[in-house]
Amino acid sequence: MLPRPGLGTAVLGARFLIALSLPSHVLAHEAHQPAQPVVAADEAPFWKENEAAMTKMMNDMEIKPTGDVDRDFVAMMSPHHQGAIDMAISELRYGKNEQLRRIAQEIIVDQMQEIAAMKLAIGQPVTDAAPAPTQQQPASTPVEHHHSGMPMDMSSGTKK
Repeated sequence: MLPRPGLGTAVLGARFLIALSLPSHVLAHEAHQPAQPVVAADEAPFWKENEAAMTKMMNDMEIKPTGDVDRDFVAMMSPHHQGAIDMAISELRYGKNEQLRRIAQEIIVDQMQEIAAMKLAIGQPVTDAAPAPTQQQPASTPVEHHHSGMPMDMSSGTKK
């Protein structure tokens, strides 16, 4: 039985006609790349580092499934956590807000600990030849990781 013509049918018909007249991108619910923000010259290095960190993280998270959910989880989460570390390091390099800088320091420590815990949980070694980004690196040691050797003051306000 068809609905009787009335206000409800008219509203439904109007919605249908409006939907047909709108461009398809207006109705799409899929995410799209936002327009690149206008970046001030003094922010350009920060944005460049963050874009590189995000690209590396997304690329490194694309893994081939192994059939072992736990190993696959760690293989995807480790670069995810490393991305957070890389972005936090950028905040420490360029940020000025002391509260956010302390949070960035905590992110670095917490994410490094979580990466180590996940690797240990699946029996992977946690050895890394490069020092943590919070450690001073001697000048004679070759840099193996792009964040190694960056001096950071972890002493102020990081105790809980």
